[in-house]
This record gives sequence, C-alpha cells and structure tokens, in this order.
Amino acid sequence: MCRNIKTLFNFEPPATEDEIHASALQFVRKLSGFNAPSKVNEAAFNRAVEDVSAAARILLASLHTHAPAKDREAEAEKARERNRARFA
Repeated sequence: MCRNIKTLFNFEPPATEDEIHASALQFVRKLSGFNAPSKVNEAAFNRAVEDVSAAARILLASLHTHAPAKDREAEAEKARERNRARFA
C-alpha cells in the first residue's frame, strides 16, 4: 500500500475533509500512475478523486468500533520516532 495513504478511522478528532480528499488523491494517483494527469485525462481523474472521497466519507461514517479513539498527536509522535530510528 502507498505509504502516503494514512488510516483515517477511529481518531480523535475525526478525519477532516482535507485529509479524506488527500487520501483519495493519493489513491487515484497510485491507480492511474499519474501524478498530474494530462488535460485530456484531467476531468476523469478529478471525477475519480471526488468519487473516492465520497466513498471514503460513507465508509468512515458507517464503521463502528469498541476500541478507544486514537489520539492524533500521539500517533504522529510515534510516526516521527519511527522515522528518526529509520533514517538515523
């Protein structure tokens, strides 16, 4: 899986529209192989990003868990620590 696509479920505060859109954009980039589509493919690319964003919003709203919500800042610190260890 693409490392830039982050888990968005079960966080406090919940995922923002910008985070959902960024995740959808990365997903469509990965599937299409385009970082930036040509003019002829731009409409289809943008439509796919919007469709994936909509599907992600529906998915996130539909999921349920008994696990406590993860703290965004704590998870970000864990990721920074992993990166420090990895690139030290």
